[in-house]
Amino acid sequence: MGPALVTIVAVGVYALAYRFYSGFLARRLFELDPDAVTPAHAQADGVDYVATRPAILFGHHFASITGLAPMLGPAIAVIWGWLPAVLWVVLGACLVGCVHDFSALVLSARNRGMSVGQVAESLLGARGRTLFHFIIFFGVALAMGVFVLVISMLFERVPDPASGTPGYSTAVLPSGLLMVVALIAGHLLYRRKFALAPVIAVGFLIELASIWLGVRFPTIGLDAAAWPSAPTWTWVLLAYAFLASVMPVWALLQSRDFLNSLLLYLGLGMAYVGFFVLRPSFAAPAIAHDPTGAPPLLPFVFITIACGAASGFHGLVSSGTTAKQLDREPHARPIGYGAMIGESLLGLLAVLACTAGFASPELWHEHYASWDSAKGLFDKIGAFIDGTTVFVSHLGMDADLARALIAMVVVSFALTTLDSATRLLRFNIEEIGASFRVPFSNNRYVSSLLACAAIAFFAFYKVDGKSAGLALWALFGTTNQLLAGLTLTLVTLWLRQRNKPTWPTAIPAVFMMGSTLIAMVVNLGSFRGTPVLFGVGAVLLLLAVWLLVESLLALRRS
Repeated sequence: MGPALVTIVAVGVYALAYRFYSGFLARRLFELDPDAVTPAHAQADGVDYVATRPAILFGHHFASITGLAPMLGPAIAVIWGWLPAVLWVVLGACLVGCVHDFSALVLSARNRGMSVGQVAESLLGARGRTLFHFIIFFGVALAMGVFVLVISMLFERVPDPASGTPGYSTAVLPSGLLMVVALIAGHLLYRRKFALAPVIAVGFLIELASIWLGVRFPTIGLDAAAWPSAPTWTWVLLAYAFLASVMPVWALLQSRDFLNSLLLYLGLGMAYVGFFVLRPSFAAPAIAHDPTGAPPLLPFVFITIACGAASGFHGLVSSGTTAKQLDREPHARPIGYGAMIGESLLGLLAVLACTAGFASPELWHEHYASWDSAKGLFDKIGAFIDGTTVFVSHLGMDADLARALIAMVVVSFALTTLDSATRLLRFNIEEIGASFRVPFSNNRYVSSLLACAAIAFFAFYKVDGKSAGLALWALFGTTNQLLAGLTLTLVTLWLRQRNKPTWPTAIPAVFMMGSTLIAMVVNLGSFRGTPVLFGVGAVLLLLAVWLLVESLLALRRS
């Protein structure tokens, strides 16, 4: 089966799943009520709780959940071949990931917009809530520490025409201009009450023009030798994350994410159209048995792909920022279930770019010669950008401009996740502070500063010569999947208390918890020579088992 036919079948599966399965969940399981008063209205504060038009909220949610992970995970997982990656990206999203995101959004909307960590108290008790909070804190801070590192390395690399080395500093100018445009758009929309269409149309045209300017001025007029280094860009990104966390959502977050989502739709659309124009063949085998140094295909293909099919981080976005902006309950279906389909489409594109985007099977086998060569984060982002550039350039676009467009799409995914995740980490710290009655922890400036400090720790602190984030990145996949399994478990308990059918969330919960716990145990065996990884991994496994026991006790009580 060729890549084009595989893609057509996958899109058909997405359409059927949204039409029928999400409809069943909305009507029969959650009974979404168009007359229900959502937290955005009941607790409106003009900062975090702001009722938002569904198109804008979809853009915010989609851009926030779609960070680097749905590109990184599939780009590594194809080392086992294209077939396992495609199956899990498509079926895993429809049956697990979309259900997880949708149900977390509904759960939060029915509980005053509280995060899943805070909702855990009513279902598992205070001890379960605290365990949940600490797992969330570790997972989000670790992931964002790695995100700022990868974005900084992209920003640092300047194109070198003499050697033909591609550079990604072309994304700096459009990224900066987009923030300015988003601030102006937010003011015009929410303070001056301008119509949405003209403001967004002008903003999007400026965004597209800025990408061309980035190609023309990759270092914004500076000499290449004076261009800032990666650590400098890391500090710049942390400062941006702090500002984005403390500002009202309408001032920057909503308009920036909506404009970014338009760019993401354009980039995805062009990449898929270019893919069908090119009609490439798979350079990778359908299944690669026992790649050198790789862990077992099962369950590690699920853990490695992570956000491309199911992600615990998405539950934090659903219950952290999105639920606080939900205007009406029925909007939860397209936003919760539909946005995850969009992310899965990106994961599928990453699989295609890293299996059909190579010129020959020989080049693919060279690139994926071993697990060590396949798991490098920066190299995998480069593989995604290069493979997708091949697709887009077949639409007649100049290769340099196509690469700049895709690099901007990648950076946009990461930045929107960074600003939303810093706000989520702020909420998490505020909830932990409230639990332990820590003074000033409910001040958004203090909690945002603490959130940025945690992210900075994983970005700058060195373990065996490399950043703590990169050293501990092997734990992100299991932590992320653990959060997904625990969130689905919470929703299952919530449904059971209301005498609702539980199988749509219980079956994915059992699968996610089972596969993740197996992977965590196997990982501990491979971490024995690395004390930091072994110690942190053992603590996470203990917390996972502890929370699972708490969940089973709560299930028995209910």
